[in-house]
Amino acid sequence: MKTLLSKFFLLIIFLGFSHSFAQLKNNNDRPKLVVGIVVDQMRWDYLYKYYDRYGNDGFKRLLNEGFTAENTLIPYVPTFTAVGHTTVYTGSVPAIHGIAGNDFYIKETQKRMYCTQDDEVNGVGLDPNNKGGKMSPKNLLTSTITDELKLATDFKSKVIGVSLKDRGAILPAGHFANAAYWMVDGNWISSTFYMKELPKFVKDFNKADFTAKYLKEGWNTLYPLETYFQHTPDDNPYEGSYIKGEKVTFPINTQEISQKNGRDVIKSTPFGNTLTLRFAKEILEKENMGNNPEKVTDFLAISLSSTDYIGHQFAINSAKIEDTYLRLDKDLGEFFNYLDQKIGKGNYTVFLSADHGAAHNPQFILDKKGNGGFLAKKEISDSMNALLKAEFGVEKLVYSTTNYQVHLDHKLIDSKKLDEEKIKSVIINFLKKQEGIAFVADMEKLNQSSIPEKIKNMAINGYNYKRSGDIQIIPEPQWYDGYGHTTGTTHGSWNPYDSHIPLVFMGWGINKGQTTAPTYMTDIAPTLAALLHIPQPNGNIGNPISEITD
Repeated sequence: MKTLLSKFFLLIIFLGFSHSFAQLKNNNDRPKLVVGIVVDQMRWDYLYKYYDRYGNDGFKRLLNEGFTAENTLIPYVPTFTAVGHTTVYTGSVPAIHGIAGNDFYIKETQKRMYCTQDDEVNGVGLDPNNKGGKMSPKNLLTSTITDELKLATDFKSKVIGVSLKDRGAILPAGHFANAAYWMVDGNWISSTFYMKELPKFVKDFNKADFTAKYLKEGWNTLYPLETYFQHTPDDNPYEGSYIKGEKVTFPINTQEISQKNGRDVIKSTPFGNTLTLRFAKEILEKENMGNNPEKVTDFLAISLSSTDYIGHQFAINSAKIEDTYLRLDKDLGEFFNYLDQKIGKGNYTVFLSADHGAAHNPQFILDKKGNGGFLAKKEISDSMNALLKAEFGVEKLVYSTTNYQVHLDHKLIDSKKLDEEKIKSVIINFLKKQEGIAFVADMEKLNQSSIPEKIKNMAINGYNYKRSGDIQIIPEPQWYDGYGHTTGTTHGSWNPYDSHIPLVFMGWGINKGQTTAPTYMTDIAPTLAALLHIPQPNGNIGNPISEITD
């Protein structure tokens, strides 16, 4: 009996050792492919607002099979597209990675800079003089998780970025990408930063002209309009139009609109997302991503931008938004099923997040008897400069109020030998009295200001000394710049409607589950680094979400 028991315990120990050895042996395993999906302007609640109408293969599959961080927050202001995409892939913040807005000013030269602007390169696939192609990641100061993957594999991994927006393709793909593709006039293009000419499969895809085909079909609701419940009436005063003075109600004749506005109107329809995912499949197929002959992980960074264009135009309570997300759910389901067939279920890792959220239209909130409003930023700026002229005898001491920041003309101040601290004091006292402004602070003295700690930290994280303004403006909740934004919606603030974003991981190496613990946009890149066993990006300040892989 003792002998049998001894053999039994030895067997248990051996099996346990074998299991541990198997785990150790597989510790260096990695997925064949990582797919990053950033849904532009996707609020966290969109995961659940339309949940009952979603199919089983898209958002529901992510939530049911994957791991969701339910309380993922953006840790900086301003909450804009370029900043969000950069932060997702760098694990860093504007103070470090340098992408301080979609546009920002270089303080030393006072030159306005678009986030991916690079005048030393030309477009590929369009007229070289077209500024839409003069783009690269040149302005990005840190590495991305995609850069670190290339470095860790001696540049054997294949990395490609794709988005309707140049910034949505270029910034996630990083400095060492094999390619980045974005759309100009309904065609996919790139720049000489990546290549001398478009690959044949891209030329063929453009030649097939799916843009024209989708525009010809027009935009009607996926389901009968009367079954849509999360929206204001189809004809309402909060929505913008494609053509000035013309109402936009279903069915929408997108072909006719494109004849007046150009083919890029596809971006402002759900079919922009459909087209992006269709092109993403073509990239995976023709580049054979996920089957790298060097046995290393490939990375496809996808940004879905139509949700942002549509949100800006129609506001978040529109039937157009509901239909857009129902169609996106269907497109995502088809894309995940494609990955199952192409790469193999369990062989790839996917994450889905957003670059920012969006506010309700302030007039909608006011009409429902809530608080909110539109900042008259241009009028405020004009009045501020008039006050400064009267006080100091010099015109245009403030040259911009971009990104909810006041930019002082330091060259002018120095040449006139003016007191900069006094100028700031006059500006701050003036702005504090303006309707719709909650807080105003000198960024160099932010720690001395009476601003709630959370907002203060977000402002510090968003402040890049060489690329940000001198004074930060924090609007009241549900207030935003109304100059050109009285219909539709926008974003950019610290508030949860702009800063609470979805984050779901699914596939290889991912535990099923969820957490409501505070996590941050900056945690995405280090989580991927932990999964891939590679270094974190060189400006990373985030932490791996340990529950995902424990």
